[in-house]
Amino acid sequence: MEIKVINKSKHPLPTYATEQSAGMDIRANLSESVTLQPLQRCLIPTGLYLSIPKGYEAQIRPRSGLAIKKGITVLNSPGTIDADYRGEVCIILVNLSADPFVIEDGERIAQMVIASHEQAEWHPVDSLDETERGEGGFGHTGKI
Repeated sequence: MEIKVINKSKHPLPTYATEQSAGMDIRANLSESVTLQPLQRCLIPTGLYLSIPKGYEAQIRPRSGLAIKKGITVLNSPGTIDADYRGEVCIILVNLSADPFVIEDGERIAQMVIASHEQAEWHPVDSLDETERGEGGFGHTGKI
C-alpha cells in the first residue's frame, strides 16, 4: 500500500524493523528534550503529515519496551489517525512510572499500524437475536 507523506522532521521515515512487523516505530521530533514527570502526559510532535487511503486508519500504539522498562505508554491507545486528517501526527504520551523520563529528539516513542476499517450503518430494531452468552460481560465466566 502506498501512503503519501510529508516529512518535516529531521529523521528518516518510519520503517518496519522486520519483514513481518505490523508496526513502524515513530520518532519524536523535538527542538529540545522533554522531561515527562510521573503521571504527567504530553503531546509529542513527529513532523509527519499523512494522506491515508479511504477505508484505512493509522493506529498509534505504545512501544512494548518503553512500557515495560520505563512505564511510558500512549494515553489514548490505540490512537486513531483518520484518512481525512491532514495535520501533524502527534503522540500523547503518559509516564506511569515513579521516575521522570526524558524524551530526546529522534527517540522512538510509539509505533504506527496501518489498518483497514469499515463504517457501520445503524438498523434500529426492537430486539436482538439470542446468544449463549446473552448479557454476560466483565468477568461473567468467573475466570481470570
